[in-house]
Amino acid sequence: MKRVSASILTILLLFLLLFFITPVQTSDNEIKSLQQTGKAFASIARAVSPSVVFIQVEGKAISRSDPRYYSPFGDGWPFGEDFLNEFFGDRFRGFQHPQRPKDHPKIMGQGSGFIFADKQGGVADKSYLLTNYHVVKNADNIQITLKDGRKFAAKITGSDPQSDLAVLEIKAVDLPPLKLGHSAKLEVGEWVVAIGNPFGLSHSLTVGVVSAIGRNSLGLNDYEDFIQTDAAINPGNSGGPLVNLNSEVVGINTAIFSRSGGYMGIGFAVPIDLAKSIARQLITSGKVTRGYLGLVIQDLSLALAESFGLDGQDGILVSQVSPDSPADEAGLKQGDIITAYQDKAISDVGTFRNLVAMTAPGNQEVVTIIRDGKTQTIQVKIGKQSKAQKTAAEIQSSEELGLHVESITPYLARKYDVTPGKGVVVTRIIPGSVAAMAGIESGSVILQVNRKGVDTAGEFKRAIDKSRSNKSVLLLVEKDHQQRYLVLSWR
Repeated sequence: MKRVSASILTILLLFLLLFFITPVQTSDNEIKSLQQTGKAFASIARAVSPSVVFIQVEGKAISRSDPRYYSPFGDGWPFGEDFLNEFFGDRFRGFQHPQRPKDHPKIMGQGSGFIFADKQGGVADKSYLLTNYHVVKNADNIQITLKDGRKFAAKITGSDPQSDLAVLEIKAVDLPPLKLGHSAKLEVGEWVVAIGNPFGLSHSLTVGVVSAIGRNSLGLNDYEDFIQTDAAINPGNSGGPLVNLNSEVVGINTAIFSRSGGYMGIGFAVPIDLAKSIARQLITSGKVTRGYLGLVIQDLSLALAESFGLDGQDGILVSQVSPDSPADEAGLKQGDIITAYQDKAISDVGTFRNLVAMTAPGNQEVVTIIRDGKTQTIQVKIGKQSKAQKTAAEIQSSEELGLHVESITPYLARKYDVTPGKGVVVTRIIPGSVAAMAGIESGSVILQVNRKGVDTAGEFKRAIDKSRSNKSVLLLVEKDHQQRYLVLSWR
């Protein structure tokens, strides 16, 4: 038995030794798959690069002291004024040219763009290009350089500052257009490739993944639905394409998140589905027509949701309805909770604003709301947005009382430019108080307490006293003709 056991042990040791020293064999299919993956990006570079252009712009100089060079988040933002830097834009400070002397009022800027095929065709002797509006803003002369070295003078067909997009045209034919994909099909984790001209380094390619989709409320554009990617993009990439592994454009590289102005792993691209719609309108009419409802809306905080008797935070809150607007005519009311539009669930202000804006004026659309705890649908006829009309804006609420209010006398009405008999006016705010932290200012008018109107200081005090047992109160506050709901909680 001892000899048999020793033999078995020896065989096992030899087997283990052979197992560890024998190289693992890779199947032919596995090798082929690895080779294809390695060559995929090279294939994309060959297919896409001829359609990517280097844009050089000569334009008007703007002083570095112009406040538009600073971050929209202000100097108090934790990451500083370089939080978001557009590449050669004029709203952020990073990578801007210093102001030239007065006898040299011109500056040079650069960026990227790409040739695209518009489904509606166009004039036979023209080719159209897509880029960012901030790349060509204030441009007097625009020069396009192709990968093969050919140069063309370009002019702006149309531009849309609200989405930061522009269409250019050049006198050239038979140029290779890029295929436009569908950004709605993108998934987080999907491979993407950015191609452009960072720092003037022509046709540079970087690779990464889709880090997030549907990013909004960044303060870059009026209408935001950004794709976030970790593909390295730098100043000069702006306006260039973000493509998938099928060499289809899924986005237009637009901005970066950065403390220093350089690449830090977070970039943003305008989704191509939005860009396609904008581009077609710019080519056919030179302008963009957007839908309009006439609402001021805000995201639902947990405290707001509880104040309205909701179980969760799904939907957005209507805090104001403009008189005689499409929303007013359809019967939407202040305090309604919008949960769906065009049969699409609504969970944030940005998504709703984008959907309404891209709806053709005149269309009849269905809005699903919760009113007084009951779900109902309302049909609205979308209006046409004009420059005089403000778009529906997000209003932030604070969840964290140090305020004095007075009934509105003729004197106070003149002093604060408010309407007598409509609410109570705030005449004093104690610094550091709950009200101050919530953003209430002197001159603000409190119209409602817990959704009931208050027209005198006495009514206001009685309503507040009734709320003390709940440790919080819901206010409807108006300032500069804009109304918003706020939840104030006692400390």
